[in-house]
Amino acid sequence: MRESKGKFFVKFRGVRGSHPTPDFNFLEYGGNTACVEVNVNGHLIILDAGTGIIKCGNELMKDYVAQFHKEPVKATILLSHVHNDHIQGLPFFKPVHMNNAKINIVGFSNYEQGLDEVISTLVFDKSFPLGLNDLNAKLSFYDINDSYALVLNDDDDEPEMIKIENDEDCIPQGEEVIISCLKSNSHPKDGVMIYKIAYRDKSLVYATDTEGFVGANKKLVLFARDTDLLIHDSQYTSEEYLNACFSKQGYGHSTFDMALETFSQAKAKSLAFFHFDPNYSDEFLLEIENHYTENCKSCFVPKEGQEIVL
Repeated sequence: MRESKGKFFVKFRGVRGSHPTPDFNFLEYGGNTACVEVNVNGHLIILDAGTGIIKCGNELMKDYVAQFHKEPVKATILLSHVHNDHIQGLPFFKPVHMNNAKINIVGFSNYEQGLDEVISTLVFDKSFPLGLNDLNAKLSFYDINDSYALVLNDDDDEPEMIKIENDEDCIPQGEEVIISCLKSNSHPKDGVMIYKIAYRDKSLVYATDTEGFVGANKKLVLFARDTDLLIHDSQYTSEEYLNACFSKQGYGHSTFDMALETFSQAKAKSLAFFHFDPNYSDEFLLEIENHYTENCKSCFVPKEGQEIVL
């Protein structure tokens, strides 16, 4: 993990939706599913565990070996939801198999089971040779909702969960990193968690697998107000979303135009389109990027491996 004390780095590890695309025509933008690595003030935060998390874990393992096992891997994984394209890389994330790694897994569960039981059933026990209890890392699970926030401090291995009493509770004090969230019910069947990571006067908002409303989702607009980076679901073009023969309305995903509308109303500083349809080739995404960036210099189509500094 790169040194990030006092800094805020964002790296796109996987930008696709639905399923990976291991194809020659998808090499430039990348074919891995949703994962964004955030290194902020010494904390490693990973947004979603699609197949993009696998390479992230491989690099963490190399760093661990290179520094002669001095610093154990510590990471906080924020799951937007537990659909397959957002959790399928987790069993192959090497730090979960390391003896002294400390992994916090955060998400929500609308089931009678807790998040740990859901992950155990979906990802490990019935679909992987190892069960959750067979993993070597120390795992801590956090069931979260939008009444609570997580605070990461320098001296703590685990985040502190606090109840939000007022807006000031989500404003970082000193060197705190604060993770807050917003539940969106627009994604079938149980909704999705939208996250904000804030440090000092910088923030990013991660809003994948959310479907736009007419005039934008006003709760999301308020949640993302003035954020430095809005990462917003953009699975479809407007033409495909409204296709009379095979409409994508109700699928729980946004168009590029919906993302742009939210960005504009939130007065965010930059917009990363995200979670592209797996059928969109490099050539097609380049056309989309040229179309939108011609009139919006603050928006971009991220490539796998692309890194930005907030």
